[in-house]
Amino acid sequence: MRYVSTRGEMAPREFSDILLSGLAPDGGLAMCEQYPQVTDAELSAWRSYSYAELAMAIIRKFATDIPEADLRAMIERTYTAEVFGSADITPLKTLAPELHVLGLSNGPTLAFKDMAMQLLGNLFEYALTQRGASLNILGATSGDTGSAAEHAMRGKAGIRVFMLSPHGKMSPFQTAQMFGLQDPNIFNIAIEGVFDDCQDIVKAVSNDHAYKEAHQIGTVNSINWGRIVAQVVYYFRGYLMATSENQQKVSFAVPSGNFGNICAGHIARQMGLPIDKLVLATNENDVLDEFFRTGIYRVRQSAETQQTSSPSMDISKASNFERFIFDLTGRDGAATAALFRKVDREGGFDLRDTPYWPKVASYGFVSGRSSHADRVQTIREVWSRYGVEVDTHTADGLFVAQQHREAGVPMICLETALPAKFEATMVEALGRRPARPQAYEGLEALPQRFEVMAADAEAVKAYIHQHTR
Repeated sequence: MRYVSTRGEMAPREFSDILLSGLAPDGGLAMCEQYPQVTDAELSAWRSYSYAELAMAIIRKFATDIPEADLRAMIERTYTAEVFGSADITPLKTLAPELHVLGLSNGPTLAFKDMAMQLLGNLFEYALTQRGASLNILGATSGDTGSAAEHAMRGKAGIRVFMLSPHGKMSPFQTAQMFGLQDPNIFNIAIEGVFDDCQDIVKAVSNDHAYKEAHQIGTVNSINWGRIVAQVVYYFRGYLMATSENQQKVSFAVPSGNFGNICAGHIARQMGLPIDKLVLATNENDVLDEFFRTGIYRVRQSAETQQTSSPSMDISKASNFERFIFDLTGRDGAATAALFRKVDREGGFDLRDTPYWPKVASYGFVSGRSSHADRVQTIREVWSRYGVEVDTHTADGLFVAQQHREAGVPMICLETALPAKFEATMVEALGRRPARPQAYEGLEALPQRFEVMAADAEAVKAYIHQHTR
């Protein structure tokens, strides 16, 4: 399996090469040359697999340059009951007939990002050891990616993490999870701006190829292909848990801001997983919902990005969306590059009068948006009807899922995080604090270590240089 760029100007490379590289040299994103296909016999056999066995079977199709024994050892070390709280790893919670929530938030930071990040930490350490190299990870987070990355990379040999987050715009729990870490290889930078400013800085640094090479810059943001591949696994797992035979189809509802999580679902569908609909749910920052309804992709300016009660989706420029557009154009790198140059110049593009727009429906995407009132009401209803607490983002997913349910097609909503991470809104919805694992009591009171900086890529580059000399 080899990898190319969505913008068509990168020579094919192997998994281990693109694992550490972030953006391709031409500014695009890595994509496999072709999607591996899953047979009916494989799908049947996988019904009896443990999560680690399933992860090995799927990831092996993408990471063909890592010796099988080494890859298996890393996967088995990652997906354990000790790390994820139970042997199930991703328990399926049935709310009602044909309505499920796939539990993805039982890892160290109580969010779905742990599902990929825990594996990525082991993959990074392995690849760096093999090469005798080091890596300085530069990332941007709107809440959960940062803490998942830092907890996965803390203490890892040859790795430093520089994580950008929007100053004062994450929940207190999310902030404490990151800023409370005292490990010497973890650096938290609070940017005066919104998530998109943080993401723009990461891209600016990644596109300075001389600096990137000199400072060994890599990324763990959702543009990292290793993360996407690891997330593909739980789509297969959810399907296998919710069905009894391979002729059945299911739909997935996915709270989405940066298009990374639902991009993994798109890949699973392209591999042959029987997915009917991919239901994309946004909050008030609805750039992706607008595209799937209208064909117009319009990036919001920083001042337009709203601070909401589902803050991990307060994103108005969806980095992984380029991967879908690459497929939509028939994997035309020049056409994809032209569209995203237009995003940089004009703030978006309109596909309505192009040959691409009529093809969108064939990929199974539908969408919707949720407001603060919608998510609060959904949290109340899910608790009152089913006795289950869901966080604000998962509530967005369930709210939009209800608009797209069809009889005979199970709907699986992907859980985003545990409710404890968003206490203020949970108290508003239910009149009490959500359950919190004992290990996290008093988290917000711990000392915090971070730097506040302006939204300035050059200042961030200088800071990284100072701390990597």
